Amino acid sequence: MSKLFKTLAFTFSLIVANLSWANSGEVNINTADAATIAEVLTGVGEAKAKAIIAYRDEHGDFTSIEQLTEVKGIGEGTLHKNEGKIILK
Repeated sequence: MSKLFKTLAFTFSLIVANLSWANSGEVNINTADAATIAEVLTGVGEAKAKAIIAYRDEHGDFTSIEQLTEVKGIGEGTLHKNEGKIILK
């Protein structure tokens, strides 16, 4: 029972940490997974988030937030909606 409790407590703490990080309102587009990007950014669903990851995998880390507009489906409007939410480091 003690091992089960420790496992459940650890799992719960990971979930809470993930939720509080996602709810912090910021996402590092150079390290985050697609689910986190989609959850934090307004107007970015799973498909666009996966496109961001694919672009990052092909071209390397983003060096500017404006570089996101090179990803299909991400435009100036999306950047404007997410000012202050996108971090690079």
